[in-house]
Amino acid sequence: MDLLTGTYDCKVDVKGRLMMPAAIKKQLASVLDDGFVLRRSVFQKCLELYPMQEWQALMQKMNKLNKFKKKNNDFIRRFTAGAKIIEVDVNGRLLVPKDLTVFANISKNIVVASAINIVEIWDKDLYEQAIDDAAIDFADLAEEVMGQDDEDYGIS
Repeated sequence: MDLLTGTYDCKVDVKGRLMMPAAIKKQLASVLDDGFVLRRSVFQKCLELYPMQEWQALMQKMNKLNKFKKKNNDFIRRFTAGAKIIEVDVNGRLLVPKDLTVFANISKNIVVASAINIVEIWDKDLYEQAIDDAAIDFADLAEEVMGQDDEDYGIS
């Protein structure tokens, strides 16, 4: 699967379905039939949509954790809490389960945003707030994350 690009305003219907933006659907065309996993984000009040192959690769990494360490078990349980396998229907829609809708405060207006190899699904107001909050110190964050000369800590 290629890396994903784009941010799109969308709407959720009264049944909790969202129409996958055409540009994202096109980028995911090779993996649409494999299904997806939708889960709560760790750091934000949004949802993360993993193509099945991305989810399985992540689960294989997590499976290497020593499960006889309580911290590892706690992490796995919390990371996978609420995760649901979902599919895109024949009309290109995703049904967002009610518990995940409540977690992310999703109402009618949402934002579907690419995040390298996954898709984030946000309530539009929360997304705008997160972007505005991050803008304040984004230059410092960009320098810290991306501006390192050492190949292990940046991409320059």
